[in-house]
Parts: sequence; structure tokens; C-alpha cells
Amino acid sequence: MQRQIVDIVASRTLYDESYLLPDSHFEAELGIDSVLHESILALVRERFALTAPLPAGLSTIGELTAAVRAAQSGPLTESGPRTEPGPRTEPGPRTEPGPRTQQPLPRTEANSAPAPAAAAAPTAPDDDHLVEAVLRAAMHHTQYRRDQLPLDADFEGELGVDSVVLVSIVADCARELGLPDNLAGTLTAPTLRGLTAELRDHIAATAAGAQRCPGDDGTPWDSRSMKDFVEERDGDLFAKARSFRSHLRGREAERLYWYGMPLHSRCGNRAVILDEHTGRKREFLMFASNNYLGVANHPKVIEAVCDATRTFGATHTGSRFIGGTNMLHKELERRLAAFKARPACIVFPGGYAANLGTISALVKSYDTLIVDKLNHMSIVDGARLAGSVRRIYQHNDMSDLERILKRCDDRTTGRLVVADGVFSMHGDLCDLPAIVRLGREYGARVMVDDAHATGVLGERGTGTAEHFGLKGEVDLELGTMSKALAGMGGFVVGDEEVVEYLRYYASSYVFAANIPAGVAAGLIASLDVIEAEPERIARLWSNIRFLHGQLADAGFDLENTESAILPLVIGDERRALEMGRAVRARGLFCQTVVFPGVPLGDARLRVSVTCEHTRDDLETAAGIFVEAARETGVLPSAG
Repeated sequence: MQRQIVDIVASRTLYDESYLLPDSHFEAELGIDSVLHESILALVRERFALTAPLPAGLSTIGELTAAVRAAQSGPLTESGPRTEPGPRTEPGPRTEPGPRTQQPLPRTEANSAPAPAAAAAPTAPDDDHLVEAVLRAAMHHTQYRRDQLPLDADFEGELGVDSVVLVSIVADCARELGLPDNLAGTLTAPTLRGLTAELRDHIAATAAGAQRCPGDDGTPWDSRSMKDFVEERDGDLFAKARSFRSHLRGREAERLYWYGMPLHSRCGNRAVILDEHTGRKREFLMFASNNYLGVANHPKVIEAVCDATRTFGATHTGSRFIGGTNMLHKELERRLAAFKARPACIVFPGGYAANLGTISALVKSYDTLIVDKLNHMSIVDGARLAGSVRRIYQHNDMSDLERILKRCDDRTTGRLVVADGVFSMHGDLCDLPAIVRLGREYGARVMVDDAHATGVLGERGTGTAEHFGLKGEVDLELGTMSKALAGMGGFVVGDEEVVEYLRYYASSYVFAANIPAGVAAGLIASLDVIEAEPERIARLWSNIRFLHGQLADAGFDLENTESAILPLVIGDERRALEMGRAVRARGLFCQTVVFPGVPLGDARLRVSVTCEHTRDDLETAAGIFVEAARETGVLPSAG
């Protein structure tokens, strides 16, 4: 019984089971707060099919074990379900926990020593040892129990393990097996069995003298990416920061990393930016702004911000429940609900906070969150915070989504499908009609993140649901106000009872300060402008179509974009960084996107079109992209 309880505690906290002793105090020693404690008790009650509540004040594993033993009548029977990550047809509550944010592990002799920098060829372990190493690493980083990790379970679709978690699993395996640190991120097997085989092959190749360390091409180029610093181990927590700083300075010296350069003007179709490497300012054609409708610079919006700030002050220094709500916040929520044609709206401090708060409030450890592989990181982090079962379907693959829905369709626990309306690094749209249809068929709720769709999609610019003629048929629509709406904050619209629930259970709403009154006033004015000037949306789409045609005709890979985001897909990180540098040298500013914005091997330039761009801007931009691409070998030379 105690072993099974330890298994549950380990799965909810990510502690190594050897650290979970009978007298380990839940709060003082293990850092288990009241919310996590209640989750553990719920799993224990379910696991042992207890009908009566457990006594209050259970503070150690030993006390919990004794309480369960006392609650049992007769000999222990394993009547509580133990759900596997694979197919499931039997009814009953789901107990399978999903991946969540990793808790800090206590320092022990086994985990405090830094990983070897470059180990010599290790002695080849047997298959059992390899499998054990892989399973231990997977249990540590996913919250799954050993019995919930079939070796042939698909990492993404069945276990909800994304590429970031897989890096951590590989890093742990490499460290235990004495393999090089830079192995993390280079093994990409789809299953635990496949990862075991790749590790075996790598050890065999190393023993034969065929080193497979990535990036060793004999050139002075620093082939590392940001992925190489994610899992650097050292007794000093800040060692990884020093290593990354050296890498960062090299990238900056080559003018390849240009992130965070400050603007010295308003951001319209052009902007003055300070090059901090040289200390010189320069005006750039701006294609890195999400100010899609140009409302951020509208005189009425700026005037509304100033007037409300003079009236209500710079901020209110409180959360919505404690002195942080005024009439403008209420009016903003009313206007957003009307704009989206939904009954109610809740405003969060940011779009990221809206996803974190909404997902973690609605989806619990016994529920299932089903997400597109390319969803925004705020959705990924919301899933980790919720601690729910997570399933990942292949990007816009509705057959894969249906396969996953079938496998978790027991109708006894909740399911939420979440997808970006516009995928922020790719520009394509989710297949919302199919998602809504499958949600209805399998009893799952649907939420769409309209961060890059609000103000862009639909005749009125209200987002993905309007674009597909599905207004009112999506359970929740989430958005950010820092893009087309030209302010700050995030919001969710839906049925009144759901929005009311979120006000009391979404921690990123309850325990966070609200947006200032001046920002709320500016957002209300932005909605006024958007509704009064529909020609802004028409002009935006005219610009999108023109530049898309110019770039496609030049031979660029734009994937399947259908939005204001035009990706110039390059693939190789070095070439993408060099093309970004060549583009900036010609006076155009756009985003160079590498890991973690996209996976390794999928680097790109991300071009954002607004209604403020003139035809001359667009023609000049197309010429700059072509010249820079030919200079760096992304496109063949004109000759």
C-alpha cells in the first residue's frame, strides 16, 4: 500500500521515489501546497476505491498510509482503476496524470553532480539497463507511473510529450549513461522503444570511433542553438547563464541576434530603431509589428488613453477583486463580448495569463487537454500548470485528432480541445469546422486562441469563428489585446456561467493586478475605430495578397499561410540568421525565428503585414527579401 501511495505522490510532484520516506512532511520537506495535497488525496481515494473521506491534517506519507489502511475494510484489493495512456473503452474515472512543469528535485548524490562535458566512449550497457534509464527519465519528466509508460506509446499523441520535454528526457539518459551533453535535442525517436534503440546505436557508433556530435563540421561557426543550454547541468544553478552569455555575445558580435533592440519612434509602417551594437539609430521599414489595423497610432485611441490616465491615475495597484476594478474595465468587457457576439467576457492582465488561467481553472488532473502540435507556448504552459492528461495531435491533422478523441472517449471526465486560430509562426489557420464537429461528436469542449485572428479574420474582424461562419458554436474564444486591438491584456468570451466560474478560479485573474484604466479606455476607443472604419480590414487584406503574391512568385516557401503572417521558411538556422542580417542591412526589420520559436531545422523569417503599409513599402520589401535571399543562398542568384 505504501509503495502505491509513494507512486502517486511521485507522479504528482516529480520527486524520485527514493526521496519519499514515510516521515517526509508534505509541506515542510516536499513543498506540497494545499492544492497539490488535495489532488494527491483525490487520487489516493480513487486508487483504493475509498467511499469515506480521509481525515484532515494528514501531513506525512506514513500518516496517509495509515489512514488509508484504517479506511480499508478487509484485505487490500486493487479495485481502483489504473488507466493506461493507450486505448481505453471501459467506463470509470481517469487517474492518468499528464506532463506538468517540473518541480525542483532535492539535491542528492545522484543528481547534484554536473554532467560530464565530453565523456569517453562508454561501455555498452545491456538492453535492460537502457530501458530502465529511459523509463526513469520519462517518469521524472512526465508524471506518469511506470505502468503507464508502454514502450511503444507515441510520445506526442499518446503521452503528450512535446519536443521540449523530450530534450529533458534525453539529457537525463545521456547523463546516466555517460554520453555527451550535446546529445540532448539530437535524438528524436517517436517512442520510448525507439529512443532506447537510438541510444544503443549512438553508444555503438561512439565505441567504434564514429562520433556523432552535432555541428562538428570543421568550420569556426558556433553550431550551438538555444536548445543546447536548456539542459546544461552544474552544481551552480547560474552556470548555464554564463555559458549562454558567451554564446549570445558571439551571435551579437556577428550581428545575427538582434532581439530586443529599442524603438525611438512610434511603430507604424516605418520605425526608428537603435542598433545597440553600434550605438546608432536608423529608420527601418517595419515588418515585425502586430499592429495589423494601425489603430495603435490613431489619435482617438491615444487621446482616450491620456484622458483616462489623467482621470483615474497611472494604475490602480490592485487585482480585480481588491480595488482593481473600475467602470472602464466593466465597459471594456461588455464591449468585447458584444464585438465577439458572445454573452460574457473576462479580461486578464495578458493573453499569456488568459491561457494559463483558463486552462488550469477548467482542466484538472483527471481531465484531458488535447492540443495542436504547433499551439502557442502559453497553451503548452497552461497544460503543464493544470497537471492534466495532455494529448498532442499532429498539426491540423483532423484524423489524428479524431483518433485521440476516440481513445479518451469515456464520457466520465472532461475533455478540452484547444487550437490557435492563426498559428503565430506559420500563419495558417486551424481547421475550426472539423474541430467543432469532432468536439460535438465526442463530447469535448472547444477553445480557440484568436490572438492573431482578432482584427484580421472575418468581415468585421472578430476572428476565426466569424471567418468560418461558426459564431456562437465555439465554446470559448480567447484573445489578446496587444495586437490588432492596440493595447495590453487578454480576454476570454463565452457563456456567462463559465466566465463567472473563471473569475473565481482562474489564478492569473484572481491574484494578478489588472490593466490600468488608461489602457482599458484606449481599448474601448480601438473597438470604436475598428467598428467605424471597416476599410482598415479591407486595406490589410489587399496588402497581404499583394506581398504574398510577390514573395511566392520569387520562389519563397510561404507554407500554407492565410493570414497577416507571412513565413519565409529557410530551415537551416545559420542561413536564416544570415538572411535576417542581410535584410536589416538593407533597411528592413522583421523577425528571425529560431529555436525555441520553432523546432530546430525549421528556422524562418516572419513577416507581419499591416494596413499601414503602402504599395511602395510592399514593393520595396519584396525586392529586399529577394536580394538578401540571393546573397545568402536561400534563393538562387539571378544569373
